[in-house]
Amino acid sequence: MPELPEVEALAGFLRAHALGAVIGRIDIAALSVLKTFDPPVTDLQGRDVTDVLRFGKHLGLQAGDLWLITHLSRGGWLRWADKPSAAPPRPGKGPLALRVHFFTLEGLTPAIDLTEAGTKKRMAVWVVHDPREVPGIARLGPDAMDVTEPEFADILGRTTARLKTALVDQSLIAGIGNAYSDEILHVAKLSPFASAGKLDAEAVSVLYRSMREVLADAVARSEGQDAARLKGEKRSGMAVHARTGLPCPACGDPVREVSYAERSFQYCATCQTGGKILADRRMSRLLK
Repeated sequence: MPELPEVEALAGFLRAHALGAVIGRIDIAALSVLKTFDPPVTDLQGRDVTDVLRFGKHLGLQAGDLWLITHLSRGGWLRWADKPSAAPPRPGKGPLALRVHFFTLEGLTPAIDLTEAGTKKRMAVWVVHDPREVPGIARLGPDAMDVTEPEFADILGRTTARLKTALVDQSLIAGIGNAYSDEILHVAKLSPFASAGKLDAEAVSVLYRSMREVLADAVARSEGQDAARLKGEKRSGMAVHARTGLPCPACGDPVREVSYAERSFQYCATCQTGGKILADRRMSRLLK
């Protein structure tokens, strides 16, 4: 799933390429992606793109008093096409969910494609007058790159959740997902299963600095990258996430994995849990 650094980079990419462009035809290839009907998506046509902003892991394209808001979810992505097909896409064929055509000041006619891989279609698009009309944006906590250390400490102190759960809860802190929470906890040398509300002041400070360090580094590496290269850039910077069985870059021990529901997370037992191997619920079920 694209998280804060990737969505921030996509917003920057669109500001550089689409700001000032006029929105043309909008093709909907998957009706399930559109979560609003009033105002209709056609009301965006003929409007200038006036801004592009990030709201947590949501991407917002402003056109006057309307916003096109996108949440890419787990399998979604944004692709820029300099020469898109002029023919409307066939609904239900391929990964394309929605295409927005533009007319630029230079006379070009590019487009952005919102695509989604896999069979579980969770990507969502809203057309609203105010971003806060989107339920996921309305309940966002402070952004991970804007929250102060005292605010961060207060947020953690008020929850009984485990650290992993607290970091990815968008109502507590906005922008962090499964991948970067693994990386933040690895840098902080903290267990994903530690209780957020029981951290002492020193551990909270270490976690806060680690969060800012990991995200700032990822944003810096993503800045200026075109949309097509962002996924590879994200993977290249990971120390533990999606690296099960590979050596931890800090200590050399194998990276471990815990699986639950449809997700999994990775950690280093030596660096983060004092050598203790956390229970993998998937394996526990198999052994019963």
